[in-house]
Amino acid sequence: MIEILDNLDMLSRPHLDLASVEMGGTALGAPATSVPRRSIIQAQSSVVARYRGGTDTDSEYHDADGRRLSLDEVVDHAARSDGFLYCADELTYKVRAGTVVGFAIYGPHLSHFAHLTSYEELLAAFGRPDRAHEDEAYGDLMGYVNYYWEAQKSVRWDAWDHRVSLINLGDFEGNTGP
Repeated sequence: MIEILDNLDMLSRPHLDLASVEMGGTALGAPATSVPRRSIIQAQSSVVARYRGGTDTDSEYHDADGRRLSLDEVVDHAARSDGFLYCADELTYKVRAGTVVGFAIYGPHLSHFAHLTSYEELLAAFGRPDRAHEDEAYGDLMGYVNYYWEAQKSVRWDAWDHRVSLINLGDFEGNTGP
């Protein structure tokens, strides 16, 4: 297994064998219960009917009956079914049927690509995508999302901060084609 966080350059490869990579010691296809519990700070699962949280606000989870759920309950449900496990080190694991099916990398890990200061440099480093989506808000270009289908990867370019802001691998919408 190749640890992505120790080999961030591999994220720019046009061809990735996702069966041979892991993130934070957890491989794609592994049981979601193998994600280090101590690193999980938030979770998303269908058991949550109402969520409250944000900057400087403790997260609160409630089920459909209004009962407050603990983070452990939400993590347990997500790890056994479908959802997302968000970690303090700005990594996210996507879970389907109790199995890790996707990785999201953001935050300081992506400073590895800080030398890329334009969208053209991103294209030179990562290659031409199979599909590119312009992200706009109120007529302003916010960035691009590039999809690389063979690698089952998407790379988000932030046009305002001129940086790579997110890389998803695995089973995320758009990563395997139209």
